[in-house]
Amino acid sequence: MDHDHGHGHHDHAGHGGHAAPATWRMAAQATLHCLTGCAIGEILGMVIGTAAGLHNGATVALSIALAFVFGYALTMRGVLKADVPLRRALKVALAADTLSIAVMEIIDNTVMVTIPGAMDAGLADLLFWGALAGSLALAFVITTPVNRWMIGRGKGHAVVHAYH
Repeated sequence: MDHDHGHGHHDHAGHGGHAAPATWRMAAQATLHCLTGCAIGEILGMVIGTAAGLHNGATVALSIALAFVFGYALTMRGVLKADVPLRRALKVALAADTLSIAVMEIIDNTVMVTIPGAMDAGLADLLFWGALAGSLALAFVITTPVNRWMIGRGKGHAVVHAYH
């Protein structure tokens, strides 16, 4: 399948069937991009759930759903700018971000539910915001090697680079 889309031919996945070397810098940039969407959704979900007095399970579920929505939306935004049709842009976002977002969500929600009192703290409580910030920072650290591994195999954010 040709992914040229008028941007000149360049194979970001590698040459001759071999994956391009993935650097830590590439992985950190991909993780930061993914974390941006995840963090928007995660924070919004935690704030809405906490403010609405939702049960912890409902708050976590809302946060996860919104993290995926915002994570995919940010990737699709860039891909759509390359005049890629909506359906194809969605497929690219799913391929690029699903594992990265899933790992981040497992990490940050596990941290939030295991820090005593974090999920029950109010929006004005430093414990709530400290735990949330710490959970997102830890998610970044743990997800970066996952993204490096995926990029090195022509997957994850390597898929998106074909559209830049």
